[in-house]
Amino acid sequence: MNVKTTLSPDDLARACAEAMWKEDDASKGLGMEILQIKPGEATLTMTVQPHMVNGHGIAHGGFIFLLADSAFAFACNSHNERAVAAQCNISFIRPGKLGDRLVAVAREISRTGRSGIYDIRVSVDSTAIAEMRGHSRTVGGAWVPAAGADAKLK
Repeated sequence: MNVKTTLSPDDLARACAEAMWKEDDASKGLGMEILQIKPGEATLTMTVQPHMVNGHGIAHGGFIFLLADSAFAFACNSHNERAVAAQCNISFIRPGKLGDRLVAVAREISRTGRSGIYDIRVSVDSTAIAEMRGHSRTVGGAWVPAAGADAKLK
């Protein structure tokens, strides 16, 4: 029996995330956690720590971007095709503060050929603090062995 017959799209997305997470020292090292993975979607969280606060006493934008980028990465790699960011654009709406639990939700907007577009919202509670749009590009290869070509047929 092959992977195609044993994994639903949701299970395949989670298997891809598990494989990717094993190699993602940056996200793990900053204390990120994966809350949810579905095909084309990912939700990650991170708490703003003292080393993430800038000279203004607010969360450094680079850390907010990093959380959004990680959620984007897990969303665009959820189809068992290795993908990387080709371009990202972020707008900071409100500051994050020390101790805030940031939640980044990435959603697939479009996926055609080797290219994808994803919208990512970073929030504290129900308040948006940043919005990012990411453009992905597949680079070849699969996260889950023997499922790459078969998963596309579902």
